[in-house]
Amino acid sequence: MIHPFKFAGHRMTFVLLLLSAFSALSLLACAESKNGGMPKKQRHECRREIEQMEDAWRDAMLKGNAVAMDSLLAADYMAITPNGTMQSREEILANLRSGALHITSLEVSDRKVRFYGKTALVTSRADVIGAAARGEITGSYRYTRVYVRDVQGKWKIVSFEASRIREFGERK
Repeated sequence: MIHPFKFAGHRMTFVLLLLSAFSALSLLACAESKNGGMPKKQRHECRREIEQMEDAWRDAMLKGNAVAMDSLLAADYMAITPNGTMQSREEILANLRSGALHITSLEVSDRKVRFYGKTALVTSRADVIGAAARGEITGSYRYTRVYVRDVQGKWKIVSFEASRIREFGERK
C-alpha cells in the first residue's frame, strides 16, 4: 500500500510540471500573436498565397465557375450577404451553377491581409455590377473573408460577410 504522504509528493510534482508546461505554452502563444504567429518570410509567402486565392475567387465569381469556387471553400463555409441572409457553401455553388448569381464586373481595392496563427483575415472594397435571384446587386461593398489553414496545410475560405457602402444621406 502506498503511503498517502509519499503519493502526495508525486502529485505535487505532477501539478508543478503541468503548470510549467501551461506557462511555457502561454508565453509561446503570446510571442506568436505578437508577430502574427509566423516568421516574416513565411508570412510573406502566405500573404502571396491568400492574394492568389482572392484573385481566384474574383475570377470564379466573374465566370460563374462553381468548380473553381468549390476548390476555394471549406466544407462548413458560411456567408452573410449584404441583406443579412445566411448562405451556405451549397447555396453559393448552386447559384453559380444556375446563373442565379451573375457578376459582370468586380473591381477589388483597398485589400488588407492579416494573420492570426492558422487564420487569415482579408478586408477589401468591391465595386460590383451584377444581379442575383432577388434583383440587381450593383454597388460598392466592404467585405471580410476568413481563411483557415486545414489539416493538409491548404488555405480554405470559411466565412464571408459583405456590407453595402452607402453615401451620406442615401436610403436603403
